[in-house]
Amino acid sequence: MHRMQIKSFSARTLDANALKSFAHPLRLRMYELLEQHGPATATGLAARLGQNTGATSYHLRELAKHGMIEVVPGMGRGKEKYWRVTPGGYSYGEARPADPEVAGALDYLLDDLVRRRGEELSRWRQESDRAPEEWLAASAYGRRSLRLTPEETARMRDQVFEVLERYRALSDGRAESGAPGPAGQVVVHFDVLPLGSLPEE
Repeated sequence: MHRMQIKSFSARTLDANALKSFAHPLRLRMYELLEQHGPATATGLAARLGQNTGATSYHLRELAKHGMIEVVPGMGRGKEKYWRVTPGGYSYGEARPADPEVAGALDYLLDDLVRRRGEELSRWRQESDRAPEEWLAASAYGRRSLRLTPEETARMRDQVFEVLERYRALSDGRAESGAPGPAGQVVVHFDVLPLGSLPEE
């Protein structure tokens, strides 16, 4: 069985229904906007996306049903709801689903992940010349080509995820407290790609 790791250690693994629900272009875009810009209402998202509020409300409820997002306590007036990304993150799991429909949804999500990473890298290349000096000094591009065994590769991957999880907890705590400060959105791309691992024909 094909196995993969797309996770953080405390992340909730999406089940089959959540994978199929999330593999939707508008829901992915709404989740992305909430992640980038913080809490928003269905009306605010509708304005950004050129959609009607009924559509965004429906898709927000679908995302919430599967634990992807949640209502922010104490924000909004009356029936107005502000939504945010659920702290802790999520995982696509380790095994490729046997169900073709679920496997197709996972393929869609992985392709979108690759697309988004490319867009984020291109955006930073364009913005970096104008970025504040302290953020420029804190940024980095990284690539290494290593010769490792599968066991060493898995151990390295897990150690890196442990570090990322510590900072995920720090970020989630800051988001929940609403504490002001110089924090900004920082995107970390981390891939472990055993290229050339297929047997030669």
